Amino acid sequence: MQVVELAFDMFGDKQNPVLIILHGFFASSRNWRQIAEKLATDFCVYVLDARNHGVSPHSEIMDYETMAADVAHFLTQNHLQNVTLIGHSMGGKTAMWFALNYADLVRNLIVVDIAPIDYKHSFEPLINALKDLPLDKLTNRKQAELLLANIIPELNYRQFLLQNLILKSGGYQWRIDLDIFQQNANNILVFPKTENVPQFIGRTLFMAGGNSNYIKPNSTEMLFPFAKIQVIPDAEHWIHVQQPDAFLNSVKFFALQSV
Repeated sequence: MQVVELAFDMFGDKQNPVLIILHGFFASSRNWRQIAEKLATDFCVYVLDARNHGVSPHSEIMDYETMAADVAHFLTQNHLQNVTLIGHSMGGKTAMWFALNYADLVRNLIVVDIAPIDYKHSFEPLINALKDLPLDKLTNRKQAELLLANIIPELNYRQFLLQNLILKSGGYQWRIDLDIFQQNANNILVFPKTENVPQFIGRTLFMAGGNSNYIKPNSTEMLFPFAKIQVIPDAEHWIHVQQPDAFLNSVKFFALQSV
């Protein structure tokens, strides 16, 4: 399995307990900066860019086995162990697969609004909409935002996606490779086969948005039998954005209990 060297940002004192944050699909470490800075009062926080995201290297292969191997390589290279691992959405699936396969490196697992199951929705319309943007005709980011409005009506989500649109040499281009995203989109929706994988019996917290349906009933117990599930009221899928104080309080309370 060919791993890549992940880009990362680090916050806090290296003498503090280590906390690793794994972002979701189309996101990057920069989306977690404010959360990381607040967690850095109690932890040494590393926010990683997954392969094909942020400024990490691109690769034709993007599935949870390889992304978890990337994280394992990162921990080994930086001599890190006994970590608190937080993953949101795609990052949550990476974190779960990592915990199932590298359990000895994980002190706490915190999974944000995702379950170890396959999902049925499709990224195809979204990716096609991004690919159809006339980059050579754009003179500002607002134009791109308006062109996407019919297909992606939620303004905050359009702005989030367009963080991947960068101005370089006088023109706009994608920082991400949309072809790679399209080729691997189904890998992001599913969870790897677990028939031969042992349960993770370590400390685990699933955080579910009160207005989200990503964590299905009875979807976590088989692989994470001792997990706690906490529902965050008035939050959808983006709990750390929509209810940041509740998110931070939950993370600190859960993770610091084990220190």
